[in-house]
Amino acid sequence: MDPTVPEPGAAPSRDPGTPGPLDRDTALAFLSIGDRLLAAGDLQEAGGYYQRVIGYDDPAITAAATLGVGNVLYRLDRDAEALAAWRRVLDVGETPSTYPALRQIAAALVRDGDLAGAATAYREADRRAPPEDKAEIASRLGWLAKETGDARGASRYFARSRGGSGLPIPLTYVIIGLTVIVSLTASTDDGFAIQQALWLDRAAIAAGEWWRLFTVTLVHGGLLHLILNMYALYLVGPIVERFYGWKIFGLMYVLCALAGSIASFVIGDPTVPSVGASGAIFGLFGVVLAATRVHSPLLDRQGRAMVGQIGTLIVINLVFGFGFNAGGGNIDNAAHVGGLVAGLWLGFALVPGNVRTARNLWRVSAGGSDGAGAPGVAGNAGAVAGSDATDRRLEQLVRLLAVVAVLAAVAIGLAIGSDPARF
Repeated sequence: MDPTVPEPGAAPSRDPGTPGPLDRDTALAFLSIGDRLLAAGDLQEAGGYYQRVIGYDDPAITAAATLGVGNVLYRLDRDAEALAAWRRVLDVGETPSTYPALRQIAAALVRDGDLAGAATAYREADRRAPPEDKAEIASRLGWLAKETGDARGASRYFARSRGGSGLPIPLTYVIIGLTVIVSLTASTDDGFAIQQALWLDRAAIAAGEWWRLFTVTLVHGGLLHLILNMYALYLVGPIVERFYGWKIFGLMYVLCALAGSIASFVIGDPTVPSVGASGAIFGLFGVVLAATRVHSPLLDRQGRAMVGQIGTLIVINLVFGFGFNAGGGNIDNAAHVGGLVAGLWLGFALVPGNVRTARNLWRVSAGGSDGAGAPGVAGNAGAVAGSDATDRRLEQLVRLLAVVAVLAAVAIGLAIGSDPARF
């Protein structure tokens, strides 16, 4: 019998010099052995194990082995060959090793003085980075932008590295500023036409003026109404923006506003117009309530204090709203409930991407780099076993479906509320 071929039922050989094709368990074992040898400083032996795996028919396994070879070459001071190996990881296609390879490439290009190339690689890495790495990458991009003379870009990236949105000012404050300007302008005698053009006029919406479902958030029924709503947005908006980033926060604000308005459109008195951003703000309360219960994002002291009050604030406002209306008042509780339901749904379905959560706190970034930008030495086998790329694609699909569900509910509400018999 050929001594290089194990007998049936025998354990596979752990000798990288053994010829013949590898089975998956042996390929993964070789990766794990290579990781341990590299961590121990046995560079030549580690390289032998990694090299033996390259060419395996699973792209993720081949990419992980190629990443390991690059790490070995770097430790042997063969920088140009290491850079070439890391670039070959990208040629394999999108795998869990793509992100660590991009980080290694970026750090190597910085050492070579190619700052523009390094910035490109870091931006690609940032698109794939887990939340716990984004601040560090933003800091590196800020430094690169500063070194290449892009002062505005540097300011934006450094703001992101400190936990900001990447915008010059938070989007929450932009929304508050715009709402205050429009509301105060519309509250004057000369601006009443603006109020009429923007408020939630149900008959006008039924006639096709759908923009009113959102523009209603920009006008308010007096100074006290405006102050209360903007103070609530000032409290809850930055938390949602911190959880999800300014783009998703902006999308959530619009979707919650639409959901609140469509509930008001369907249920409310068709002869009485509505004003205010309460539906959108209740939606943000719902986002925080659901996200903190389901995804357990890590919060600072201020965030914990605010989140602890969210449930109580929702209950108090709903009870007050229904009680006030029972006494002859006119609070649009349908908008509050509609926005709240949409926010609860979005907070449940969308995983916060800008902060650590109970889930990603335990995730190990395979094949990463240390604080100085040098390649890491472990985790190539883990990169194959736990496919972060698959997780990200699944999260993106869930995010898309969650948004589509809200828009579908809005479309159904429009169809129901536009029944001519109501008017």
